[in-house]
Amino acid sequence: MSRDPTLDESSLPSIFQAQWQSNPDPTALPFPRDNPPFPLTAIDWAQLSLADADFTPHSWSNLHTLISSNRLEELKRWPSSLKAYLAWTAHVKQKFGSVMAYLLTQRLFWEPIEDETGALRFHVRNVVPFADTSDFRILKNDWGYAFEPGVRHVVVWLKQRLPVDERGALSRDGRRMVEEFVGKEFRVKAGEGEGKGGSKVIWFKNTTNLQSVRGLEHVHLLVRDVDEEVLEQWTT
Repeated sequence: MSRDPTLDESSLPSIFQAQWQSNPDPTALPFPRDNPPFPLTAIDWAQLSLADADFTPHSWSNLHTLISSNRLEELKRWPSSLKAYLAWTAHVKQKFGSVMAYLLTQRLFWEPIEDETGALRFHVRNVVPFADTSDFRILKNDWGYAFEPGVRHVVVWLKQRLPVDERGALSRDGRRMVEEFVGKEFRVKAGEGEGKGGSKVIWFKNTTNLQSVRGLEHVHLLVRDVDEEVLEQWTT
């Protein structure tokens, strides 16, 4: 799929983020309470009742704790960002049919191919994940979680699927593939010294039940105190 310079500006996340950051009513919701755009957890509902000023963002040490203990459902967005995300999700579902369709046409510019099983597939240059740069893209996460200053969130989107176990979590081979890629592409470039794994880079992959875009393979990266120039090298 060719890159179309005429993107749908009405669907830019920044529009929705600005709208809800400036909303003075912390009780306002962008959807009928009994019909959210996607299923919400008890943690989500608690977030929706807060103002940004009442919320404490995740520290780096807290991120380490949640991710290492696999408590990914406790990762939270700013309350205004969660409301904006819900409003944006409803918008893109109505306009594009799904969040995945939006990502394919507006962000990744990937063209799926026919598959007799109904699974989403793409032409790849190498069947091995991360082996060819044309088979994955690194993008800033438009809907990242709430972090203390200095932490940035990017997502690696892949055309291939990573090996998983029966629970939908990465298998041993899958974790090895991701860790080797993260070490080479992120830890080295972020300046994370040998023996200091996790001082600047943390990665995680949601299990299937926590994924908002289940049809597209992706891995989350959190990076701390990385120069803007390095971040741009990853995401352009």
